[in-house]
Amino acid sequence: MFYSEDIVEEVRSRNDIVDVIQSYVSLKKKGNTYTACCPFHNEKTPSFHVSREKQLYHCFGCGAAGTVYTFLQQYENFTFPEAIEFLANRAGIALPQKEMTLQERRDADYSSALKEINKAAASYFYYALRQEDGKAAWSYLTDRGLSEETIHRFGLGYAKIYSDDLYKYLKQKGYDDRLLVDSGLIRFDEKQGATDVFWNRVMFPIMDQNGKVIGFGGRVMGDGHPKYVNSKETKIYEKRRHLYGFHLAKRSRREGIILCEGYMDVIAMYQAGFDNAAASLGTAFTIQQAMLLKRYTDHVYLAYDSDGAGVAAAQKAIPLLREVGISARVINMQPHKDPDEFIKTLGAEAFEERIRQAESSMMFQVRIASEQYDQQDPEERTKFQQEVVKLVSVIQDPLERDNYLEAIANRYFIDKKNLTESVNRYGAYRTEQNRYQELLERETPQDVRRQERREERKQQPQRLLLGWLVAYPDQLFPQMKGRIGPEDFTDAFYRELAQRLFEQYEATGSLNPAAIIQQYEDLEAETKAAAALQSDLPMEPSPEDRATVITEVVRKVKEESLQYQLAHLQDISKLQDIIRQKGQIPTWNISLTCG
Repeated sequence: MFYSEDIVEEVRSRNDIVDVIQSYVSLKKKGNTYTACCPFHNEKTPSFHVSREKQLYHCFGCGAAGTVYTFLQQYENFTFPEAIEFLANRAGIALPQKEMTLQERRDADYSSALKEINKAAASYFYYALRQEDGKAAWSYLTDRGLSEETIHRFGLGYAKIYSDDLYKYLKQKGYDDRLLVDSGLIRFDEKQGATDVFWNRVMFPIMDQNGKVIGFGGRVMGDGHPKYVNSKETKIYEKRRHLYGFHLAKRSRREGIILCEGYMDVIAMYQAGFDNAAASLGTAFTIQQAMLLKRYTDHVYLAYDSDGAGVAAAQKAIPLLREVGISARVINMQPHKDPDEFIKTLGAEAFEERIRQAESSMMFQVRIASEQYDQQDPEERTKFQQEVVKLVSVIQDPLERDNYLEAIANRYFIDKKNLTESVNRYGAYRTEQNRYQELLERETPQDVRRQERREERKQQPQRLLLGWLVAYPDQLFPQMKGRIGPEDFTDAFYRELAQRLFEQYEATGSLNPAAIIQQYEDLEAETKAAAALQSDLPMEPSPEDRATVITEVVRKVKEESLQYQLAHLQDISKLQDIIRQKGQIPTWNISLTCG
């Protein structure tokens, strides 16, 4: 769907960026901005900043930046039209209704095309399950105790035995080969040509939290290998950001979310009345999934498999849940392996009782640690107690920590005073180590190569000047006349951004940075521009010192511009003018007190 610039701007202006982002992460007001730990990467020190005045956000840690539209595209994986529709609905704005042709949508939005392909494939698999070819798959599902209503609710389907059946179907609908390969549903081989990734399997559509199909899991019927085949990651499907069944679980009225390991666990629990179940997608639980859960609940029940791998998975998930402020409890599945097996054998009431008896994540971790050491051996017992110290030291609340210390000391016959002193000593040591590690990471960020850092330092004056032009437009733009113009920005990207700023200020006498950012069609460019318009010094200098720094930055930008002109000079008659301009630079002084 194409929307005019007027509609895009109206929708954006009616959705304050602070209010929107506040519904996803907890923002704290700090001066003129709002801060939080970044929702796009794992961090302990807040580096995510949101400006109500500029209607922009920027993470100084990972570089994520943009408008309210960009945030929804990055966080919710929305397409741009989807972000507009979401915000329009939020603000009560009626959008013009105009259907796009399939070709128009493909051209307009690559992500939308991938979602359409996945939706078409899901419909095809769903239909095939109910045909003569799908009888074996239907029997497989019903033999596992699934009702027709449950099969319908989860959109389960069947990929036929033919290796190119889906490909032929999608080609008939007009999709080109490039998109089909990018969707993860089709692969090409020089010998065999186009073949389906999924064939002769029961199909589990994977949906995002809004109920849109973004991928698939296919299970073999019987003992074949591999047991499961899963969609590859695509533009619309990143495993670390999604949870299977979450589009249903988030609407449940039951307390908390039950987190498990597999598709069938989620489906079995849903059918038994536990409609608040979700599962990670074939990978270890991630911080992004924890943050997704945090938006909807503060309580999670872990219903992982009772074997060694399940216990290990629970131990890895607990710290991530704790980091985002979620209280986790662990459901005991024994003597059965998983929720599906447990419910089939003992029933829903027994599972409900296990939920009530769920063990706190801390006591679960301590219990698992106690089973790994011989409590009758002094050396082994010392190692166990050292493990307890590490576990308990992560609890920040003094009252909660003391309660756990008392409970652990009583259960495992440990002197509480000695245990408390050890926890306090270790906590102080760990705090110091964290500070040291943060300093190291600031000095040598792993994700930035040396050459990139040199280039960033070279372009820093241009970025700072762009940020300050946005921060002090009425004071700086008049002082730029005759000194600095868009042509003085030697970096092509920043020169174009400066051109838009100067043109907007000249035309309107003010700046709307969010509207400028929204003119970029490429998300990467939009992010880079938003980050530049929020550039500032790492500290907060006095007005006098800031004026001094701005003066120095303006001089540096001009010097770099003239140096560039000299290096590319073709008309020798312009040499004297460049020399004259260089001579004027030392006399420049920028004030922040002018009108």
